[in-house]
Amino acid sequence: MGELPDYAERVLEVAELIPPGRVLTYGDVARWLREDAGERAADGGRPGAIPGSGGPRQVGRVMALYGGAVPWWRVVRADGALLRGSEERALRHYRAEGTPLRPAGAGGRPRLDLRRARWAGPSGPDGS
Repeated sequence: MGELPDYAERVLEVAELIPPGRVLTYGDVARWLREDAGERAADGGRPGAIPGSGGPRQVGRVMALYGGAVPWWRVVRADGALLRGSEERALRHYRAEGTPLRPAGAGGRPRLDLRRARWAGPSGPDGS
């Protein structure tokens, strides 16, 4: 496959930091990477505004292409919906890790309870 692109490597490093039972959205990861690189520029959060960085779609693309070796189920959609095509695998991980879920809705599948499951990062209030 060749060498991993720098941005992809950084995304995967963040995914590996997320503790069991917690999640970050694709947008959370993108913001974290911009802030971690000291790139808090007034770009309005526009994806791709800073060279070498990206937004939620770029994070999702990295996870789709390279995320199989990291805890991919901990990087999630902003609406809490389970990743299409991987719902059962993700649910097994969430249940094993005690990740907070909301009851199944009209779609018949539970969603992540982002209010309770979202991780604040290593400097967050819970420090986990």
